[in-house]
Amino acid sequence: MTARLRSLTAQWTTLVPVFAVVLLILTWGRELPGWIVVLVTAVLAGSVLAAVHHAEVVAHRVGEPFGSLVLAVAVTVIEVALIVTLMLDGGDKSATLARDTVFAAVMITVNGILGLSLLVGSLRHGTAVFNSEGTGAALATVATLATLSLVLPTFTTSKPGPEFSTVQLTFAALSSLTLYALFVATQTVRHRDYFLPIVKQSEAAAPEQEHAEAPSTRTALISLGLLGLALVGVVGLAKGVSPTIESGVEAAGLPHSVVGVIIALLVLLPETIAAVRASRRNQVQTSMNLALGSAMASIGLTIPAVALASLWLPGPLVLGLGNTHMVLLALTMVVGALTVVPGRATPLQGGVHLVLLAAYLELAINP
Repeated sequence: MTARLRSLTAQWTTLVPVFAVVLLILTWGRELPGWIVVLVTAVLAGSVLAAVHHAEVVAHRVGEPFGSLVLAVAVTVIEVALIVTLMLDGGDKSATLARDTVFAAVMITVNGILGLSLLVGSLRHGTAVFNSEGTGAALATVATLATLSLVLPTFTTSKPGPEFSTVQLTFAALSSLTLYALFVATQTVRHRDYFLPIVKQSEAAAPEQEHAEAPSTRTALISLGLLGLALVGVVGLAKGVSPTIESGVEAAGLPHSVVGVIIALLVLLPETIAAVRASRRNQVQTSMNLALGSAMASIGLTIPAVALASLWLPGPLVLGLGNTHMVLLALTMVVGALTVVPGRATPLQGGVHLVLLAAYLELAINP
């Protein structure tokens, strides 16, 4: 029975990413009727689940923290490509697209994914335990990247408005790449043990999870390819349904920035599901790696990409946050620091982060 179930899982997680890419090719750049939107949404949801499955296969083969790094970087690279594409097509309307998308990703990952993981882990296991050294280093890097890229443009005076001058933008891009590369080297080479899950012997994984044989290199490579296809499907199909989302947002009388929040929520679903499943297995450190790694990759890869794209973009590139968002960002980082310092968390800490996410979403709807 178990073998049959695994066979069925392998079949649908193989077919759905391929079908998603085929559907993406057939619908790209076209106005979609209602029934096609329903089909696209269903395939998008299937692609999210398939991406999580293949990410876990790869993670099982390469081990932590490489597994969470693969998923975070893969999603972010495709997300960056989508942002740059939309900026090239959107004209002046896309001036704040990079800023809004990156900030949405930071708030969703640092408050949403992290908060939900802590809540699930602490409710299931009494206390969510993680490595404060690795998590604290990750949060400090996210805070630095977010401040350099999203806060400073509001206060610089070389160029009018919340924009960087060319020299300042170049510095921000190089700083983002340098810090991200330094963090990856720290996470995967020099201090890898700081980012490994802490599991008590009394709460060890189930026997079938403990002793499950690692997949072969061939299986892991196939899953890596299917993970890429699934993520292309998730991001591409999310873009395909974005006109429908925009119409719904406009019909509801909501600010246009809500569209970016919805797209970010869709794109980050694979990390969210993977992080929650890791927390249920008492591997909260893996969840923290996913949450903070995704936030870091979103800034560290997006800012250099849009800086390069700005060389041929006709419109301005607005990166500076407004006052309300700066307050939310500052509060998030202070609360995050107080959460990670002890190395353990209760449902209260998870709830606090989720309330901050709710505040961000409420202010996006009612600025």
